[in-house]
Amino acid sequence: MEDAEKKTGFSIELKDNVAEGTYANLAIITHSSSEFILDFVRMMPGMPKAPVMSRIILAPEHAKRLLRAMQDNIAKYEAAYGPIKLDMNRMPMPPHGGPVAQA
Repeated sequence: MEDAEKKTGFSIELKDNVAEGTYANLAIITHSSSEFILDFVRMMPGMPKAPVMSRIILAPEHAKRLLRAMQDNIAKYEAAYGPIKLDMNRMPMPPHGGPVAQA
């Protein structure tokens, strides 16, 4: 039994086409009273449209768990490799006045 299965009691299957991943350089986050929506966008220089590459819809409690997991992983990354520097002047902006929430 693999480690994840020992901890959770179930196994997770990662299919080959999903394991390859999808590149995105902008996340747009919106929410309603019942869900958080994460749109992962690929913005490319000189391209007039930025396609949404993937959309993930989460219940609020799962969104909070994701936030905590990301904070934990970023802390571990920075402990190993040093602080992640953010240049707020280089943050990509959503095209055409889209939602302002981003990550």
